[in-house]
Amino acid sequence: MERNSNRVIVGMSGGVDSSVAAGLLVEQGYDVIGITIKTYKYEDVGGNVGNDSTCCSLDGINDARRVALGLGVPHYTVDFTETFKDQVIDYFVQDYLEGNTPNPCVKCNRQIKWAEMLKKADALGAEFIATGHYASIMHDEVSQRRWIRRSPDAQKDQSYMLWSVRQEHLARTLFPLSGFTKPQSRAEKERLSLDLAPKPESYEICFIADNDYRRFLRDAVQDIDQRVGTGDIVLDGRVIGTHEGYPFYTVGQRRGLGIAHPEPLYVLNVLPSSNTVVVGTEDKLESSVLTAHSVNLQKYANLNDPRRFIVKVRYKDEGALATCRTDADGILHVVFDEPRRAIAPGQSVVMYEGDDVVGGGIIQRPSQEG
Repeated sequence: MERNSNRVIVGMSGGVDSSVAAGLLVEQGYDVIGITIKTYKYEDVGGNVGNDSTCCSLDGINDARRVALGLGVPHYTVDFTETFKDQVIDYFVQDYLEGNTPNPCVKCNRQIKWAEMLKKADALGAEFIATGHYASIMHDEVSQRRWIRRSPDAQKDQSYMLWSVRQEHLARTLFPLSGFTKPQSRAEKERLSLDLAPKPESYEICFIADNDYRRFLRDAVQDIDQRVGTGDIVLDGRVIGTHEGYPFYTVGQRRGLGIAHPEPLYVLNVLPSSNTVVVGTEDKLESSVLTAHSVNLQKYANLNDPRRFIVKVRYKDEGALATCRTDADGILHVVFDEPRRAIAPGQSVVMYEGDDVVGGGIIQRPSQEG
């Protein structure tokens, strides 16, 4: 279908942010179509079959439909459960089985909220997709590069989770809440008279409503105890305890080790090949060097030459100065000025230049080398 340059599909979760985004676009004269995606079968993920507290809940679908009706725009619920399982849930499970700490929201953003939503946009003749993310999209006319810029609302900034969105996807994306703070969005909700019941903010992984990933892994991998079994907890090369299955431990973890020791111990590494969890004192958690795969660059076309950026290794990280470059194989190399604590394989590393997202990747190998 030929695309209409004024038509936009809005990902509507039933929350304030996406509802306000849809309302603002209607006011601006866009031909708006509301889309709510069903990403998993509630009975398959456990923890909370009613699933009334997450961004993809049944209540959320009904709320989104009601808001769309009030705005006078069409609304569709789209079933992405098979693609979501293949691209996000299976990845999440496999990454834990490989000893990593995955970030499924980053994977979902790239593969579902952008790649799949743009396919739906094409089918509906829409040029753009829009979401309720708190971020901005910048565009340089000379380089023709597009990149994410941080929100002024530090509490709601979602730029860290958006590093993997590709250039061609950013070119077809609208962020109506660009420059907004959460209080401003709530005020817009009232001004637009959106029919939304108050609900708490959702921060857990959407398909793990009880926020218990260990329970989820046991449900998802029925024979997980037989597959991973118990193994050694090792300190300085000595076995000092027994773990209950390496996927249930993450780098930086302190609680739940079941070990008596004069000093607090933390998980330093998870080694599936030897079924071992390596622990050590807090000072051993520090690393100065990391590498990352699956790199996506936004602001610049390449990082062949070393450049200095502020780099974050987790969502709540304030970031720290580091020298960054990519090699001929596309691997990102990051050397921090000062050691960082608990760099976890599987998590995202994101580079910033001021408020601009330069790009990021998936952490694959921390190091204590300088």
